[in-house]
Amino acid sequence: MVETTDESEDIFTECKKNTERFFNEIDKSSPVYHQIATDIQKSYLDAWKNVINSSIALQQEYAAKTGMNVSMPEETMKEIRNMMERATKAYQNQNKFVFDSTETSKKIFDIFNENTKILGSLNKNMVELMASSMKKHS
Repeated sequence: MVETTDESEDIFTECKKNTERFFNEIDKSSPVYHQIATDIQKSYLDAWKNVINSSIALQQEYAAKTGMNVSMPEETMKEIRNMMERATKAYQNQNKFVFDSTETSKKIFDIFNENTKILGSLNKNMVELMASSMKKHS
């Protein structure tokens, strides 16, 4: 059962108050979500780094214990370096794309917010005009 209070509030005040409470809650939780995402990404990268380094160490130990010849021709070594350089470059390009996309999105939201303010002001002027027109005809 809903308790009634002595306060007389209209529907708009109630909606504004609850909307504000909702977005305040989102504002409080956003840093937590950001930290969670950052932590998960770091854990993921650490896990893969661990897998790769463990695999290399295991293969290195196997080669040492079996007396395997692990020397490589310079061309093979060069190709390994080139492959890693291309992978690093691809990662850098991906980061640039994400950064640029994020910046563009922020600009779009800024424009959207500015347009919303302008539209709100225009709507307010139209309401005032209609209300004054209706008062004159009453």
